[in-house]
Amino acid sequence: MALARQDSARFFGFLGFLGLVLLAAPAMAGDRAAIDFIGYSEDSRYFAFEEFGIQDGSGFAYSNIYLIDLSSDQWVTGTPIRVQAKDENPTLAAMRAEALDQAAAPLEKAGISVPVEIAALLGDGVPDADGESLTFGAPSYGIGTVAQTSTLALTTFDSTSTLPCAEWTENPPLGFALTLNTDGTSRALQRDETVPESRNCPQAYRLYGVVLPFGATDIGNGVAIVSVYPLGFEGPDRRFIAVPLAP
Repeated sequence: MALARQDSARFFGFLGFLGLVLLAAPAMAGDRAAIDFIGYSEDSRYFAFEEFGIQDGSGFAYSNIYLIDLSSDQWVTGTPIRVQAKDENPTLAAMRAEALDQAAAPLEKAGISVPVEIAALLGDGVPDADGESLTFGAPSYGIGTVAQTSTLALTTFDSTSTLPCAEWTENPPLGFALTLNTDGTSRALQRDETVPESRNCPQAYRLYGVVLPFGATDIGNGVAIVSVYPLGFEGPDRRFIAVPLAP
């Protein structure tokens, strides 16, 4: 599954630093990344998005650009593109511009030129949303009408992964499953067998939204966006996972 990853050395170094922070400071707000949908290729095979923000703990700006081959549900070779400031001086806008510049060649090669249609969105300001269910459809021509209604259902469970999360939290790393329900028929889109180190001991997941290629008349090439909340320096962070809707 395509998702934000870090290498093992960085992961375990992160855990060491996290331990010191947890011992020295009370719980604080984590780093809630934002997302920008870059677009699709003309044939809807490739999808790209940016994840960006200010890192908790350091206060350094960062931008990560992900280019996904939806047919194989894998990152395109040579991506993601990750840019992070080395101190507090570079602005978030500068880091985002640098990441986009570095990603220009692979984005062009993949033919990313079609904007996204946001079919549904659980924004951060929506009160009382549990993030476990999201009903949507491909936008139709009538005001407030959709071509077909489907519902995403997200569930989480304690995984048996061997991540050393118990050293820093009583909660085991969570896995998640995602199901698409259309006209009474359910289809599994994702179910974790193991939780990768790249997720840094995830503590929660939430449905964030569904995007389609601009002008799409059905959801076949859609992508579900899931928020994942790994352990951070000052509390749970927020990152993103892209899950293709196609079988």
